[in-house]
Amino acid sequence: MNRKKAVVLGLGVLAIILFFVLDLGRFLTLEALKAHRQTLADLYATHRVATVAGFMAIYIVQTALSLPGAAILSLAAGALFGSIMGTVYANIAATVGATLAFLVTRYLLRDAVLARFGDKLEGLNRELERRGLNYLLFLRLVPVFPFFLINLAAGLTRLPLSTFVIGTMIGIIPGGFVYVNAGASLATIDSLAGIASPRVLGSFALLGLFALVPALYGKWRDRRGSDRVGPSQ
Repeated sequence: MNRKKAVVLGLGVLAIILFFVLDLGRFLTLEALKAHRQTLADLYATHRVATVAGFMAIYIVQTALSLPGAAILSLAAGALFGSIMGTVYANIAATVGATLAFLVTRYLLRDAVLARFGDKLEGLNRELERRGLNYLLFLRLVPVFPFFLINLAAGLTRLPLSTFVIGTMIGIIPGGFVYVNAGASLATIDSLAGIASPRVLGSFALLGLFALVPALYGKWRDRRGSDRVGPSQ
């Protein structure tokens, strides 16, 4: 590993250590968000660009380092910026953060990730390489695997960067909007568990199945073609 890669990796590890040592997670709770909502709203009223930039920077770092707090940040986006613009800011930041995690895995942490998650990622990697965008959309829409694990898995494949960015940006819109929209009515939320109801999760699953249809059709067509060729050989 060259010096530049070592520096990047060292900074990432240091950031993760500081997050837990300083207990920064205490600021990423529903209670903390409610308690500081007015302060944040006042800050946004007087320093709009700086507040948006600061929010997006925090979201990017959180996603890139796979730290806890994504749901709270999405709620904060809705509480501060409203449902539409909050979704836009959160979506861009989450996509950038996921892309950084993807790139770091591909170019810096490949061996370490394989050693830690190799068995769990084998099937995921295989489908991502074969089905590309459609399978990535399915993974983003249906919360079968953790968000950070998909970033790591994709980084180990030959999936093009552009496909990863497009699939991530589109695939996280529905789920992101649910949380951001809920944040716009923050006072009515008592717990995170009630936001993603079974009905909402079922809707995501249906969307994911639609995204997977082309991949399933391609798999069926390939299998049918191989069956036809087999007897003649």
